[in-house]
Amino acid sequence: MRTRYWRTAAGLLMTAVMLFPVYWMVVVSLTPARDMRKSPPSLFPASPTLEGYERVLREQLPYFGTSLLVALGTVVLTLALAAPAAYALAKLWPAGRRAFGFVLLVAQMIPGIIMALGFYGIYVRLGITNTVWGLILADSTVAVPFAVLVLTAFMASVPDELLQAARIDGAGPWRAFVSVVLPASRNGVITAALFSFLWAWSDFLFAATLDSGGALQPLTLGIYRYIGNNNQEWNSIMATAVVASVPASVLLVVAQRFVAAGLTSGAVKD
Repeated sequence: MRTRYWRTAAGLLMTAVMLFPVYWMVVVSLTPARDMRKSPPSLFPASPTLEGYERVLREQLPYFGTSLLVALGTVVLTLALAAPAAYALAKLWPAGRRAFGFVLLVAQMIPGIIMALGFYGIYVRLGITNTVWGLILADSTVAVPFAVLVLTAFMASVPDELLQAARIDGAGPWRAFVSVVLPASRNGVITAALFSFLWAWSDFLFAATLDSGGALQPLTLGIYRYIGNNNQEWNSIMATAVVASVPASVLLVVAQRFVAAGLTSGAVKD
């Protein structure tokens, strides 16, 4: 019993240490500018203010809209490509299936800067630099391999008897995919969609390389330039960081149980 208490206390202590930067970010975002250089700093804002958040909503809102558009577009494109590919790998057994899976693993090992430079040369020739659609396409190249691997493991666990019953009822491969496999793979689809959203939402490398001069720029570029132009206004900078983390935090909390089921699917063989 005593060992259990010690483990619980140690776990709480480690959690507090890991979450302290988040707490400090919130405290600084509520601290007035006049108290920013106070020594020693206060662990609690004596006179909290929302001026940082007011400035964020006034100056950073367009960046939030662009990031949301890019992230949702990346999710749609990723699932449109990854779900059929995963279905083919899991249930249709095409030639070269293992080789294709190995290629997907290798694709995730390519450094992002190499991909960004390659995309830049292609985008310049096609004339699609500084566009939202170009950024969605680039972000999808990172999300698709992971989504295919996750969905393949999940769809492989769908009983073949369900597909056989669908064939007896006259359903072809595409109808079986849409009506049987895809609904049964809900947790895997949510997992792939969530990680695709998070990758696109937090992307800075592709944004700085491919969309640094566009009319619509994502939030990561907005924060970067905001820090460069206002490196003394830390309450506004931390308020921007807090607001930027809200969508990802909410999605993780809401989809936690689906993500856990999606990532562990296929880990144990019946």
